[in-house]
Amino acid sequence: MRKGLLVLALLSAVAPTTQALAHSDGLQIAITIDDLPVHAPYPPGLTPLDVNRQMIAALRSRRVPAIAFVNAVNIKDAATMQALEDWHAAGFTLGNHTWSHPHLSEMSIGRFDDEITKDEPVLNKLGRNSDWKWLRYPYLDEGKDEAQRAAARQVLAKHGYRVADVTTSFSDWAFTPAWARCNAAQDKAGIAELERMYLSAVKESISIARGTSHSLYGRDIPYVLLMHVSAMSAHMMPRVIQAYREAGFRFVTIDRAESDPAYRPDIDLSLPGRAPDWKIAQQKGVKLPQATDLGPKLASICSAGPAAPNP
Repeated sequence: MRKGLLVLALLSAVAPTTQALAHSDGLQIAITIDDLPVHAPYPPGLTPLDVNRQMIAALRSRRVPAIAFVNAVNIKDAATMQALEDWHAAGFTLGNHTWSHPHLSEMSIGRFDDEITKDEPVLNKLGRNSDWKWLRYPYLDEGKDEAQRAAARQVLAKHGYRVADVTTSFSDWAFTPAWARCNAAQDKAGIAELERMYLSAVKESISIARGTSHSLYGRDIPYVLLMHVSAMSAHMMPRVIQAYREAGFRFVTIDRAESDPAYRPDIDLSLPGRAPDWKIAQQKGVKLPQATDLGPKLASICSAGPAAPNP
């Protein structure tokens, strides 16, 4: 899946001073995983069920809570359904990512309503009570204009949803094709370079997110991290968790993170919704630098190797 903006270039902000960072504490982050049960392409020999199980094992063994968002259109067989059952059995929350992952800005409100309700039978089967009533907008697309955004929020309110916000990301989705290519080519140097770039992006995203939060809120809010159920992210999850712990974070549920007042505009659907970070920054006169653009290098690495399967 492609997140429309090289995710959260919008989360970039002026980095806080070392003194400001040193005096902040109680760092919290909630991990959210998009695109269950399938985020292709995959390296040869790996199946969606393998990848889901690898990610579940990494989270569970390190006692990290998470919520994972489902596109039920990709439940094609017993194995992809088993992947969701494994998440449920491991005690993780599943949320709604719409049935087929369309852009809200490219469809009617009636179809948006249908996309949500069509995803619900699977969630209702696997969820506990109403804990799955979280909606993650595909592509983080909340509508083409304020009128459509407001109408979509009315749909969510009607169905009893909360918005699963995103306040930090390192565009892990952008690594997915390169990881499949390098593994298909058995390019050890390429694989090692992707791992290095991935961890560098994680660490940069921590600085960017904290800088944004300090610039816009004057403090560290509890962060909501966007990741995907990709083969590379499953492989890297132990190191991702370690990187956040080394940076002083503790992992919390999305309920805990979004109980912070900063998220109230998204949780309270009678409100217009949280303004994009760039807009808040514009109002405050804060300049937002861009995150490192890894796109060209990710497009070229291992590009001469054999094509990876894309089931």
